[in-house]
Amino acid sequence: MITSRCWAEISIEAIRHNIGVVRSFVGPGVRLVMIVKADAYGHGLAELASRLDDAVDLFGVANLAEANVIRAGARAPILILGPALPSERPKIVEGGFTPMVSTFEEAAAYAASVPQGEKFGIHFVIDTGMGRIGLWHQEAIETLQAIRRLPQLRVTALSSHLPVADTDPDYTRAQLERFKEGTSDLGVENVTVLNSAGVLRFGNWTKPGDLVRVGLVVYGVSPIGEFRKRVQPALTLKTRVSLVRSLGPGRNISYGRTFLTERPTKVATLSAGYGDGLPWQLSGRDADVLIRGTRCRVLGRVTMDQIMVDVTHLDGVTEGEEVVVIGRQGDAQILATEVAERAGTIAWEILTRITKRVERVYL
Repeated sequence: MITSRCWAEISIEAIRHNIGVVRSFVGPGVRLVMIVKADAYGHGLAELASRLDDAVDLFGVANLAEANVIRAGARAPILILGPALPSERPKIVEGGFTPMVSTFEEAAAYAASVPQGEKFGIHFVIDTGMGRIGLWHQEAIETLQAIRRLPQLRVTALSSHLPVADTDPDYTRAQLERFKEGTSDLGVENVTVLNSAGVLRFGNWTKPGDLVRVGLVVYGVSPIGEFRKRVQPALTLKTRVSLVRSLGPGRNISYGRTFLTERPTKVATLSAGYGDGLPWQLSGRDADVLIRGTRCRVLGRVTMDQIMVDVTHLDGVTEGEEVVVIGRQGDAQILATEVAERAGTIAWEILTRITKRVERVYL
């Protein structure tokens, strides 16, 4: 029995289902990079890497530190998505990880650490409109040719990234065409371009050997609303009622006195707050939680360790009762996207901000 004050239940079965959904959107022979950076979007990096090693082709992490966390428990290759610091490059070579490289200087630094007679694989990044890493596609060809003359390196894939695949299909389509035109004569067979939204909208753009880098959709959150029913949310965030009180009209609740009761109100205090990852920005934004499958409104400001909710419409709420902050309870459901909308942010942030003091329970 779970006795935690605040915990997250992670369904491995749901993640496997979502991986299957991703594969159904792309062509045969396309490889799947499961993005597990930021503690696997709050789902637990080491646990997921060890439990899902057989279900994916590569794991994608943000940096060397994350790669080292999962190295012992994962046999699948590990792709480092972000630029490495100079001091990290020899360790990346030593660890056998695959880095993303944007410049000749980066490539040369990796080459200098490769043992004599060996080859080290890299992904070369081409910027087609993201503006974060990579060389602009019109400048990349000459640099790539110079990198390929380094005998210690092997360019195993060309990569780019899509900034608006979820919101602007026309721009994304043009971006994919730029990438295709700019790389068709470079002699590198494999590419990594499509993210979660890209897979859902442009999965038929792939060919055998390509890689797709999917994060949010694997965890059961669709970045495009029309595909929401195809995936299963993997994470349920729960807490408990720690106190129940009856307040009269005109009583203020929480910091700032932003909420005053207008009628006799039964208030339940819950043992979770922004110290557990609940956004402070939910304060006063008509956010709900689920108790007994019924929505209960958050009252006043979210505090570090507690929130208060209105349970006037429920009979006999008791201390210790289970509360769902994100997820399903009975016939009711609160999606991470709903919480994000209430807080004025995105689902990625809602999941990744769940803190370490929230116990993860794997189902």
